[in-house]
Amino acid sequence: MSDIAFHTATLGLGGNIGDPVHAMAVALQALDARADCRVTAVSRLYRTPPWGKTDQSYFFNACASVSTSLAPEALLDVCLDIERGMKRERIERWGPRTLDIDVLTYADLVQDAPRLQLPHPRMTDRGFVLMPLADFAADMTVDGVAVAEWLARADVAGIEVADQSPQWWRTA
Repeated sequence: MSDIAFHTATLGLGGNIGDPVHAMAVALQALDARADCRVTAVSRLYRTPPWGKTDQSYFFNACASVSTSLAPEALLDVCLDIERGMKRERIERWGPRTLDIDVLTYADLVQDAPRLQLPHPRMTDRGFVLMPLADFAADMTVDGVAVAEWLARADVAGIEVADQSPQWWRTA
C-alpha cells in the first residue's frame, strides 16, 4: 500500500482559437494519463461569451476535478506545460487563446502566493467557471459559500450548453 497522499483539485479550462474543444480534450486526456493525476469528474461543455475583453470570438469552457499527488504549484506547472504544448501564447490579458487551464481549488487549501492563489481569486465572479463547476461540485464551498449559491448570484447571460455529455473529452 502506498503512503502517497492524493488531493482533489478542480480545474477550469477554456479556449477560443483553433479547435479549443479538441485542445481541452487533449489536456484532460494528458492529465488522466499521468500516474500522479487522475481525472475524476468533468462538466458538460459550454459555449460562453468572451469576458473581460469582449471583442473576440465566443469561448468553449469546462471544469474538471482531478485526484493528484502533485503539490499545487507542481500541478500548475503541469497545466502550463500542457498549455505550451497546445501552442498557448500569453500575449494579452483575457485575450484569445488556444487553451487556458486554471487551478481553481486544491483540497481546502487557501493561499495567496505570487504564482498561485487558491481558491482562484476571480472564480466566484465568473459564470463561465461556476456553471460547469456546478455540474459536479455544486455543494463544494469556496470562501464559505456553496458553488451553487455563487452560481445563483453570477451573470450567466449568453452561456449555453454545447455538449450535454460529461464524456465529451474522451471522444473529441
